[in-house]
Amino acid sequence: MRETSRLKPWIVLATSFGINLIIGILYIWSIISKALVNDLQWTSKQASLPYTFVTVTFVVAMAIFGKLQDTKGPRITATIASIMMGSGIILSGIFVSPIMLVITFGIIAGAGIGTANVATVPPAVKWFPPEKKGMVTGLSVAGIGIAAVVYSPISNALLKSVGIEKTFIYIGIAALVLMVLLSQILTNPPAGYVPRSKGTGKKQEQKAESAPVRDLGLRDVLKTFTFYKLWIMFAFSSSAGLMVIAHAANIAKVQVVWEGGFYMVILLAVFNAAGRILGGAVSDKIGRMNLMRIIFGLQALNMLLFSLHSSIPLLALGIAVTGLCYGAGFSVFPAMTIDLYGMKNFGTNYGLIMTGWGFGGVIGPMLAAAVFDANNNYNMAYIISCALLVVSLLITFTFSKLKNKKS
Repeated sequence: MRETSRLKPWIVLATSFGINLIIGILYIWSIISKALVNDLQWTSKQASLPYTFVTVTFVVAMAIFGKLQDTKGPRITATIASIMMGSGIILSGIFVSPIMLVITFGIIAGAGIGTANVATVPPAVKWFPPEKKGMVTGLSVAGIGIAAVVYSPISNALLKSVGIEKTFIYIGIAALVLMVLLSQILTNPPAGYVPRSKGTGKKQEQKAESAPVRDLGLRDVLKTFTFYKLWIMFAFSSSAGLMVIAHAANIAKVQVVWEGGFYMVILLAVFNAAGRILGGAVSDKIGRMNLMRIIFGLQALNMLLFSLHSSIPLLALGIAVTGLCYGAGFSVFPAMTIDLYGMKNFGTNYGLIMTGWGFGGVIGPMLAAAVFDANNNYNMAYIISCALLVVSLLITFTFSKLKNKKS
């Protein structure tokens, strides 16, 4: 079994990356929203609502379908996700109106995105040894981070050539077909499979087999104080990244008087993906909590200085740091969830913790929109984001030394 399985972990990890790449359409919403306002004369609020609903539906779906992933496996879960996401995006192109886009993209496609997200990390992690949890989660979710690099030029070209309706339809059909195919490759390892650590022998494998696993169910997780601390840190820290993602194009227009904001979306995507990959590997080396402190501290400083980015190079620097820190969080939080609560119920547990990200997806973009409508700039939104990140940083020091050790 070991000989036939030598390549299998990397195939599953690549598949996980591929599915996450497809569901990353959420990260180009600033481009879509700009087209809705300019081409269809929607208000900024109308164009932001589908994105806001996705961030809520996303995490609700993770919490619901996480249990399905834990019990029935990733293949069926990812297939269901493919159908929901693909059909939701296609319907978005057929029924283009503020209310219908909330239903088709915000709810149907959003549920598919969340369900796919919760189906990809668990199987990939199970194929690799425990000391590579951070690296594997980072590489898996890096697909979402890099998605804007693929989607941005495609969506820009389609919007200019065929319009927003057909752009949704074409992207939806491609996503549906590719995700259904990839979902069939997404499988858990066979019963009794023990991933072999590099440079170890039979003795180490036996030790891994006999090591006790602390698997906590949903009710037990909710009884732990650590869950609520993780939830608050995820909500507050992700709100800054989500705010910039949702408003990147307009931030470029307002702060540096530049209409090439979609280039900033691509830049953010590159550093988002880099943060996910580097964050996972670094957390395996220095510990999850130490990495969180670096992320929150650097992002807080970045938000504090963001209003001073009045040139394209300075704004690019701020966008890059935002993407790097935001992406790193997406590698360390799932790994931390496994460290604390085990692998068996990861889909359910991480889906619950991801509701914090969903809350951040509401307060970040909506806060920025409200501040901009009131002041015609984002300065106060940056300051509030900085304060929330400082709170997250302070919470990390309430964890015991045991939980700050390397996995």
